Amino acid sequence: MPKGKFYVVWKGLNPGIYDNWDDCRRQTEGQVGAKYKSFLTREEAVEAFGKGHEAYLRNATYAKTVPSWKKSNAPGKPILQSIAVDAACSGNPGDMEYRGVYTATGEEIFHIGPLKQGTNNVGEFLALVHGLALLKQKNSRLPIYSDSMNAIKWVRNKKSKTLLERSAANRPIFELLERAEKWLKENDYSTDILKWETSEWGEIPADFGRK
Repeated sequence: MPKGKFYVVWKGLNPGIYDNWDDCRRQTEGQVGAKYKSFLTREEAVEAFGKGHEAYLRNATYAKTVPSWKKSNAPGKPILQSIAVDAACSGNPGDMEYRGVYTATGEEIFHIGPLKQGTNNVGEFLALVHGLALLKQKNSRLPIYSDSMNAIKWVRNKKSKTLLERSAANRPIFELLERAEKWLKENDYSTDILKWETSEWGEIPADFGRK
C-alpha cells in the first residue's frame, strides 16, 4: 500500500487508527456492519475517528451538496490523471454499452455490454457508478469525468430517474441499476466527479465515436 495511508476503524474487533491495511483488515474482515475508511494523513484519520462514523458521513454528505462538477467549468484543460466514462446506445431503447478509460491514454479500464433494451442515460449513470466503485476498491484518488449532467445528478441523488420500462429483455440492465443504487446508498466516497466540457475539449476520451 502507498506510504502515508492510515485506516480508521469505527466499528470492528478493535476500533481505532491503523497505519497499514493488514491490521485494518484483521479488525474488520468477517465483522457484520464493519465501518472503516482509508485516509492519506494521520491528521485526517484522527479527525474522522474523533467525530465518529455518523458525524463523518454527515459532513461528507454535506460536502457533496456543493457540486464538484463545477470545478471543470473554468477555462483550461482537463485533468489527464483521471478516469473518463461514457455510454452508447443504438436506438432508444436499444443495445446499450458503457465503458471507462484512462483519460491520458484512452486505455480501456472496463467495458460492459452491449445489453438489450437500454438507454443512453442509463448507460451514463451505470458507467459513473462503476467508475466510482472501482476507484474506491483500488483506494485511488483519481477524479472521474462524465459528459452527462443527468448521470451526475442521478449519482448525487443516489437514484436513477429513468423512464425505461422493465422487460424480460432488459432484466440484466435493471439488475445493474438496482446494484448501482444500492452501492450509492451504502458507500461513501471522496472521488471528485467532474463535468467533461465537450464544447471546450472535444469528445470525452471514453466516447464510442458513433455520433
